[in-house]
Amino acid sequence: MIKVVVVDDQELMRVGFRMVLGAQADIDVVGEAGDGAQAIRLADELRPDVVLMDVRMPVLDGVEATKQIVAAGTARVLVMTTFDLDEYVYAALQGGASGFLLKDTPPDHLVSALRSVASGDAVVSPSVTKRLLDRFVGAGGSPVRDASELDVLTDREREVLVLIAKGMSNLEIAETLFLSEATVKTHVGRILAKLDLRDRVQAVVLAYETGLARPGLG
Repeated sequence: MIKVVVVDDQELMRVGFRMVLGAQADIDVVGEAGDGAQAIRLADELRPDVVLMDVRMPVLDGVEATKQIVAAGTARVLVMTTFDLDEYVYAALQGGASGFLLKDTPPDHLVSALRSVASGDAVVSPSVTKRLLDRFVGAGGSPVRDASELDVLTDREREVLVLIAKGMSNLEIAETLFLSEATVKTHVGRILAKLDLRDRVQAVVLAYETGLARPGLG
C-alpha cells in the first residue's frame, strides 16, 4: 500500500483528494493536515510514502514544510498548486519536492503521478515546468550556479541532460539521439549519480541554473 498524507488548508480540497485516492486499491490516505506545521508533525509520526502538499497555507507554507520533510527523509513530496506560474512552486522544487501538479489535474493523472513519486520517480510536466523555469531561473540572463559542476559529465550525458531539461521522457530522448531506451536510462542514472541529484526534477533545475539549458530555448 502507498501511504499518503493530504495537506491543504481548504477542507473541501482535502475531502476531494481523499475520495479520489481512497478509491484506489493500492493507496491509503493515512492523515490530513491544514497547514505546513501539521504536515511536518504528521509526516514524522506516520511516515507516509508521499505527502500531497498545497503551497499557500497559513501558519507554515508548503515550501518550508516541503524543505523540512525532505531534509528529514520522512516522505517524498508532490506539490499541488492552483497556478502553474507560481514562485512558490519553483521554491518547492528547489526545496526537494518530487514534482508538482495543478489542482485541476484529472483524477487519473493525479493517481498516476502519485504512484510515480511513491516508486521513486519524479513528476515533471514538460510545458508547465519549462514555463516556471523560464520565468524564475536566470531571469537576469546569467547562470546562478557555476557551470563547472557539469564537468564530470561526458558529452553524451550533457546532451541527455539538456533533453531532460526540455521535459522529454526517456523514450523521447532515445528517439531524438537514436539510442535505445535502456541506454538512456543508464545515462540518466549516471547523470543523477555524478551530480548527486535525487531525481529528474533536480536535474532540470540544475540544468537551468548552470546555464546548460536557457530560458526561452527548446
